[in-house]
Amino acid sequence: MKKVKKSFKNIFKNILKYIYSNRLFLSYLVLSIIGTMVVRHFTIGGFWAYKPLICDIGFILLIGAFGYLVKPKNQFKYFLAWLIFFSLVEIINSIYYMWYASFASLTELSTVSQLETVTDSVLTQLRIIDFIYILEPIIFYYIHNSLRKSSYYNLIGKVEKKMPMFITTLIVSLVFIGYTFASASGADYSRLSKQWNRVYIVERFGIIMYQFNDAVQTVIPKLSSLFGYEDAYNLVNDYFNDETIEKYDSKNKYSGILKDYNIIYIHMESMQNFLMSLSFNGEEVTPNLNKLSKEGMFFSNFYPEVSVGTSSDAEYITLTGLLPSSNGPVFVSYSDNTFRTLPQFLKERGYYTFSMHGNYQAMWNRNNVHPRLGYTDMYYRDTFTFNNDSKDPNNTDWVGLGINDELFFAQAVDKLKVIESEHQNYFGTLITLSNHSPFAPNPIFTLNINDYFTDSYGEQTSTCFLCERDVGKYIVSANYADKALGEFIDLIKNSEEFENTLFVFYGDHDAKLSYKDMNYLYNYDPVTGELKDELDPTYVDYDSYDHQLNKKTPLIFWTKNEKLSKILKGEVKYTMGMDDLAPTLFNMLDIDYDYTLGHDIFNIKDNNIVVFPNGNFLTKEIYYNNSTSEYKVFDGGTVDTNYLMSNIERSERALEVGNAIITYDLFNERKRAD
Repeated sequence: MKKVKKSFKNIFKNILKYIYSNRLFLSYLVLSIIGTMVVRHFTIGGFWAYKPLICDIGFILLIGAFGYLVKPKNQFKYFLAWLIFFSLVEIINSIYYMWYASFASLTELSTVSQLETVTDSVLTQLRIIDFIYILEPIIFYYIHNSLRKSSYYNLIGKVEKKMPMFITTLIVSLVFIGYTFASASGADYSRLSKQWNRVYIVERFGIIMYQFNDAVQTVIPKLSSLFGYEDAYNLVNDYFNDETIEKYDSKNKYSGILKDYNIIYIHMESMQNFLMSLSFNGEEVTPNLNKLSKEGMFFSNFYPEVSVGTSSDAEYITLTGLLPSSNGPVFVSYSDNTFRTLPQFLKERGYYTFSMHGNYQAMWNRNNVHPRLGYTDMYYRDTFTFNNDSKDPNNTDWVGLGINDELFFAQAVDKLKVIESEHQNYFGTLITLSNHSPFAPNPIFTLNINDYFTDSYGEQTSTCFLCERDVGKYIVSANYADKALGEFIDLIKNSEEFENTLFVFYGDHDAKLSYKDMNYLYNYDPVTGELKDELDPTYVDYDSYDHQLNKKTPLIFWTKNEKLSKILKGEVKYTMGMDDLAPTLFNMLDIDYDYTLGHDIFNIKDNNIVVFPNGNFLTKEIYYNNSTSEYKVFDGGTVDTNYLMSNIERSERALEVGNAIITYDLFNERKRAD
């Protein structure tokens, strides 16, 4: 018994001795671990989730082990440098997650230059909690200062055994990291290597492993593009020549219907379908969009497939029929690439091509990329007349990031009339701006979203439970954008021009509203001031799958040409991705081109698959979540394993091919010849 007590006493004594002589290292360790737990808590949740925690600890120990090889007087600098690095990683990812519901990539740091035109949008989203991570190096500095005033550094200079401590800490770190990889599944390794689903990687491997893996994945494409061109070319060539892939008829009743017609894309900022079913106090949120959907051909299940390039990704996808890159925005990271696009094909037919936008040309690097996409001219901010004093509170010409949509459309129509008078055929894109986040209140926004009811005392009262929430601000902003859209349509209808023009209206991406906000919209009870109970007969069952499916945006083909409007009319319910738009128009314009990942929706119909950049996919039957390997079957049906696995393979292959085309610039014939 005495020996046991003595053993415990010696162990306890050694622990105290270790703590006393390693206070700097332990401070670094504890602060680093807490930082990773906090950033996980404020992004994806799971403060105590053990799998990412173990991996984070392993890497923190691995980095810390090398601190023992540094002279005691310089150890503080070594650990402080890493704590600052961890803090920056945590701050950037905390802000980035709030903005994109994903985690930041080194490749996307090049998009920082885009922030000059969206500063207000970013600043309004910042929270104090995003900067809590600054406390890590600050606290560490104060600990160091306290130790410096004591005899700590003199002590460890005499007693610290560098190599044994390095080896011991290194072994412990490798045990933690080894456990992480030993317990990982094949799917985990696949997701880690492909880096499509960043949220899953952080959930499974932690923020530090994610960031180091991202660095590797960022460098590999740059290196492999120098050496792996042939493999990428064969991958893409095999895909488009694969006889095992189901083929669809190349012709249908719409083939060639738009030959020699003019095409104008109306790129509607952040416009979502759910708005079309909303009304407040008898007033529809999007009356003009609703009317347009009845007058034209409305694709009611159209899903954006954008990645972090958001609006620029939407442009790339709708013009090429391809998927965006997993290694940063195409417009920024691959702006020198060779593209094959709808405006290029039409330009070869003699069409005049152009783009219009009320923002700066430099936003999303459009000044460099749009000419490569096939646009001949660009009509941007400097070609429009408006009061550009954003600081003037009475300036209604300015909404959010620039000229309001009403002024933009009014002046755009004047420009379009000149274009039509000078060119027999044309293709153009008009990019709207007013409905861009942060959806700040503006005097020209008029929709009343107050809720009126009789209180418990029998008094008529009202409340605006949505006014201070992002979803409420978005609804009011979208109502204004819809008003401007209606004025644009009226100008087109009342003009003598545009009889030979098809207008393609599409929402570029969702508004990035949180699940909590959307659930609040559907289930908040203004009378009680609380969310409705599930037993409430008016309760709306809104789960995570509903939230993803709610991100679909409008796609409408509309023309004032009476003959064409009788053909392009009605609702099209096929499940459709953004990459299906260009192939559908290629066929309608009688353009023979097969190198797209999307399909003519009237050929593929219900056999279509919508592939999202994070590896999720959607078919008529299911929505598959790549992060959890779980899925929702629609209408209470069932799917067999073969159906599920074939579509997983189908989606992953599409992502690989799309990424290879971009990374290796495979449409560059000169590069192929070399």
